[in-house]
Parts: sequence; structure tokens; C-alpha cells
Amino acid sequence: MRFAPIVDRLSNLGGAKWAVHARAKEMIAQGREVIKLSIGEPDVPPADALLAAAKAGIDAGRLGYSNGRGEPNLLAALAARYSARTGRSIAPSQCTALPGTQTTLYATLTTLVGPGDEVLLGDPCYATYEGLIAATGAQVVMVPLHAEHGFRMQAADVAPLITPRTRLLFLNTPHNPTGAILTEGDIRALGALAIQHDLWILSDEVYEEMIYVGARFVSPFDLAELADRTVVAASISKSHAAPGFRSGWCVGPQEFSDALLPVAETMLFGNQPFIADMTALAVSAPSAAARAMAQRFSRRAGLVQRMLHGKNGLVVHRPEAGMFALVNIAATGLTGEEFALGLLDAEGVAVMPGESFGHGLAGWLRLSLTVDDPLIETACTRIAAYAARAQGLAA
Repeated sequence: MRFAPIVDRLSNLGGAKWAVHARAKEMIAQGREVIKLSIGEPDVPPADALLAAAKAGIDAGRLGYSNGRGEPNLLAALAARYSARTGRSIAPSQCTALPGTQTTLYATLTTLVGPGDEVLLGDPCYATYEGLIAATGAQVVMVPLHAEHGFRMQAADVAPLITPRTRLLFLNTPHNPTGAILTEGDIRALGALAIQHDLWILSDEVYEEMIYVGARFVSPFDLAELADRTVVAASISKSHAAPGFRSGWCVGPQEFSDALLPVAETMLFGNQPFIADMTALAVSAPSAAARAMAQRFSRRAGLVQRMLHGKNGLVVHRPEAGMFALVNIAATGLTGEEFALGLLDAEGVAVMPGESFGHGLAGWLRLSLTVDDPLIETACTRIAAYAARAQGLAA
């Protein structure tokens, strides 16, 4: 039987990237002890006030159909949030509520690009981005993100890759998996290219509230000269420790939001009203949960650095935001995938191989910082020991 072309486009861009994580889950189900550092899931539950808001919505009968753009109370809360952030008047009609960042990115890309178009994307990148772009029929053009630049996308690396087919620049700041934050200078330089070549900018900002002390978040949407070509996407999954509620949104120019509406109506026709009530409360003020998580994750990133950087040839890249740290294991002579699978079987520590996030992280590991400090310490001890054995060194 025949299938649609999208099946072929996504044939090697799905769950295979999470093979180590899947193997770890199997081992846990079999009763094996595994320290799971392979997935980025908040280490606390949603705040009681948010759960109460969702329950109150259910109790009030907020269980019916919504609409393609989203519930009015949530759209108003999003408009207020982004008006305050940008210093411009953002209308509720410029906001669209969708179930989670992943769905939001899919709908946005479907609205902005299609077959024959090219999308500029940083390498490394979050594991699903290539699939999101490929689903539209557009082509991914990888922009190398270099460790010597802190894994921040540089305009000098983007410019030579722009062609007449280039349609969109896909940014992720703060970045997953590297924890890098684009500076205002980075964004202005990238934005100048977008203006020069009439490109859309899509900015995934789901980690906006998980900035570590001393770092500063800047969005292209906040810069007046880029506002009419920028769409931002985010959700409460990370910032409010609520991934299971699948509540996200995008904000952009009115022209974009109007074009997105029939796409959103065709896909889902609205998110759940009781979850919209919860989300409206969540976005109405900075997240205390995010601030606390950022403090813990920053501390744990420091712990990983102290325990692994320079140990048995390992090199740690310390993040500026988010819930991950990177470890370069190239000195072992193993690929990230070989190291991760061997580490899991030998030491019971599950990490993500860098190759799951692109060629730019070949020979790296991504470690989640979402387990308690003692487990981080134990995991680091085991990683160092495995690296020593891989090189024939004394641990």
C-alpha cells in the first residue's frame, strides 16, 4: 500500500533518536537500577494554584469546544504578557493558543514554509526540529553552532547559506541542548540578514524563564525592527513544570496570526478551556517554579563541571539556562552513541548521545540536570570511571 510523502520525509527523524532513553526505560521496567539523565522533565509538580485553576475550570463545566485561536481569557493574558515584555501594544488577536510547543511549532512552520523552501536551523538542535521542518516539505539547511562561540548562532555562519529559496531562520534561545542564550548583538546581526533577504524568524523560547543568574534573555520579537517578521513560540511545560497539560502558544504579527488561524482550525480547533484557565494564570506573572529550577539546575551544572571537566579527557560545556549540561567525550575515541549505550549497560547511567541533536554534537553527551544532587554526583563518578576504562586509564 502507498503512504503520503510525509511518511518518507520523516522515516529517519522519529523515535530512533531516543533509543538510549527507551533502552533505559526497558531496564528500569526489568528492575535494573538506572540513573536517568536522558530526558528533560521538570523535577517538581505544577504549583498547587495552577492545579486548582484547572480543577475549578472542570468543576465550572469548562469542558466544551473552544475555537481555533484560543480562549479569550488566555489570549488576553498572553497579550498583556508580551505587551509588557516588548513595550509595544500586542493585541489578543496576535496570539494563538495550541497544545504544547511542539504542536505550536508544527502549525507555525506549516503556515510559513512548504515544498521548495529552505529553513536555516542551528546544528546542534532539539531532536524534533528536523522532523518538524521536513513535515512541511521544506528543506533543512544546517548552520554550524561552534563551541568556541558558546554554541550561539553567528551571522557570519548564516550569510553564506542563504539562497533565493531561503524562507525562514529558526532560532532557539535559550537553546536546547546547549543552554546557550543569543545576545542582543547576535540577534541584531541575524535580524539584519533576515531584513536584507526578507526572511521570517521563528524563535522557540520555551526556556525563557529558566535563565541562570548573570545571564540575560533577549528575543527578536522584542526588537521593533524585527517585530513584523518574528513569531515566538513557548509553553508552560518547562517554566511551570506542566508538560503533561500540553499548553503552548505563539505570538507574532497580525498578518501571521490571521494566516495561521485556518491551519489551527484544521488541526485542532482550540485547546481545552479548563487548561486555558490554568495557563492564563500561569502567564500572568513570572514563574516561581522556574526561578527555583534555574537555581537548582545551575548548581548541578556547576557540580557536573567540577566533577568531570578535565577528568580523563572529558570537557564540560556549562549552560547559561535550561536543564542540561554537555560533556565532550571525544578523548575516549568513542562516538556519543557508543559511549551512551556502553555507559548505560556498564554503569546504569542513561544520557543522550550528542548525535541525537545533530552532527555538531558528535562526540558529546547531553546530561539532564533534573535529578537530585547525590544522583548527579554518583552519575558523574560513573561517567568518569567509564571514560577511564574506555581509554585504558586508571580511574
